[in-house]
Amino acid sequence: MTDVISSRSDPQVQRIDDLVRRPRAATKTLLVEDPEPLTHALGAGLEVLGVYALEGADVGPGLGAAARTRGVAIQEVAPAVWNELFRGERKPDVVGVARTPRPTSLADLAGRPGDVVVLDGVRIVGNVGAAVRTAYALGAAGVVLVDSDLAHPLDRRVVRASRGYVFSLPVVLATREEATAALRELDVPLVAFEAAGELGTGDLAALGERLALVFGSEKRGASAELTAGARTVSIPMRTAADSLNVSVAVGIALGARAVRNLAS
Repeated sequence: MTDVISSRSDPQVQRIDDLVRRPRAATKTLLVEDPEPLTHALGAGLEVLGVYALEGADVGPGLGAAARTRGVAIQEVAPAVWNELFRGERKPDVVGVARTPRPTSLADLAGRPGDVVVLDGVRIVGNVGAAVRTAYALGAAGVVLVDSDLAHPLDRRVVRASRGYVFSLPVVLATREEATAALRELDVPLVAFEAAGELGTGDLAALGERLALVFGSEKRGASAELTAGARTVSIPMRTAADSLNVSVAVGIALGARAVRNLAS
């Protein structure tokens, strides 16, 4: 590590401060918090402009190795300056500043072999991030976020909730009209998940072709516009349970499809 940054006026501190103050804005650079997401960002090839740690903090061997491999120095910041930067309840011990990559488009999903996960109207960011992490682990081609209320797929909260796997999987923001047209152009069968589906999750493994798996929010479900002509699947559960968390539903569905998706 290099000398400790102790001045609030240091240009690197000002750059971090700008990103902290605009957590949801779509900007040319983004702030990545915590060692695991930063390690994934470096491994995914993002242009990381700097890594900064609270003086004396343990960044962990994984991040240290990844930063050395990419030639990125880890710069310590004095506690007084760090505490001014992060005044909320949640104070990370390490952050990185990275160049925001080009947004993924719906067309980018065409050449990827796995199933496409579509989250329609899912706005709880923790659920979005957990679903992205699951989709990556179980071989999905990408995730399409419809009516998500996000300004950018690399929103800091999504990065944090996905543990950084959002950097390794295409995640696309789309309107319902855009998603409907793109799925039609991809020519993949639609499968929508609802309580009274015609198929069960056990039937998913037998469907050999690539699928678009459509999940709605727990309150409203997926829109009729997006699921027109879709086959429907229900996930078995206790009758006393109203619904499953959408990220859990994504995991159950992709688990049933894992042999196909992980082999493709």
